[in-house]
Formats: sequence, C-alpha cells, structure tokens
Amino acid sequence: MHAFVATLSVIVVSELGDKTFFISAIMSMRHSRVVVFAGAMSALALMHVMSALFGTLATLIPRKFTFYLSSGLFVVFGLKMLREGWKMSPDEGQEEYEETQAELKKYEDDQLQAMSAVTQDPETGIVKTADMRFKLLVCVSPLFIQAATLNFLAEWGDRSQIAAIVLAARENLIGVIIGGLIGHFLCTGLAVIAGRWVAQRLSVRTVTILGGVVFLLFALSAFIIDPTAP
Repeated sequence: MHAFVATLSVIVVSELGDKTFFISAIMSMRHSRVVVFAGAMSALALMHVMSALFGTLATLIPRKFTFYLSSGLFVVFGLKMLREGWKMSPDEGQEEYEETQAELKKYEDDQLQAMSAVTQDPETGIVKTADMRFKLLVCVSPLFIQAATLNFLAEWGDRSQIAAIVLAARENLIGVIIGGLIGHFLCTGLAVIAGRWVAQRLSVRTVTILGGVVFLLFALSAFIIDPTAP
C-alpha cells in the first residue's frame, strides 16, 4: 500500500504542468481526444513499466543500502524542486504551455513538409511522393504515433521516470507499477479533457513546491519504515 500511495503521489505532482501534460493538452485541442489519450498513455505506460523493471535490478544490492540511498535521492529531488519552485515566476505554467505549443507547431510543419516531398528514382525516372512511404503509418493512425512518440521522448530522463526507478528499488514492484499507471492515467486524462483550462489556472510554481514537499516527506519515511521489512 505504501508503494502504491508513494508512486501515485510522486507521479501526480511530477506530471501536472510537465511537458508531457502540455503536449497532450495542446494535441487534444486540435485532434481526437481519444486517439491522443491512447497514444500518450501507451508511451507513458511503457516508459513507466520499463523504469520500474529497471529499478528492480537494484534488488541485487542489499535492500538496506538501496533503501537509504533512494531516500537520499528523494532529499535531493525534493530540495531541487523547492529551489526551482521558489525561483519560478507566477506565469511559468502559461509560458511552458506557449513554448510547448510552438514546438508542436514546428514539429507538425516539418512532418507536413516531409510527407509532401517529391523524389525521383535515378534509374527509372519515376516520380514518387513521400506519401507512399507513410502508408503503413496511416494504417495505424499517424496521430497515435505522433502522440506516443512526443510523450515518450519528453518523458525520457524526466523526474517522474527517475522517481519510478528509485521507488521500484525500495518498494513493492506491483504497487509501484499500479500507482504510476493510475497517476499517469489521471494526469493525461485531465490534460486531454481540460488541458487549456488547467494550463491557464494551474500554478506550476505551487505544484512544484508541493512536489518538493512530497519528495521530502517520503525521504523522511526512511526513519519510520524498517528497511528490512518485506
């Protein structure tokens, strides 16, 4: 139960106002919410499960060592988030939203340019359009692939990915996986349903400071929980 609550809390405070949140929010305003949600969740779920499984490799090291090491990392994450939150401007959420929107527009423009490109076979002289090369992608929905790819790349090396690895090293694996998946489900669902409304009213500064407090609280739990307990 502790693994589930810890992972759910950490994922929620890490993902709200994060780049993956804004990617899903902006894409859902232009395209099908269902497809964007499916693509984003597929990528985030894959990333989370991979991270959790990678974290279990630490079980080869004595549990007491990994337990206190992970608690130390939580202290570092917590203090870093508090520092970032303290220095943030009140409009940080809106600025992040607009920056992500600009990046998405550039990405989509590049994709359109690539798909409309025309090439000529030097031997036969036959002119081929790039659309021929994208038939397979069309069969599995380019929007799904785009949502999945962008979220996967944005999540790689993110705080929530590292937190999943650390939690899996000290907590029950099943609890970490389920808690993380539900956390991603809630945040992504909120993004595609009311992303713009949340972006305009969400104080990223407050969420970041709250996240720092959450990380520190779980670090302090090391003084309460017996690291040798199953």
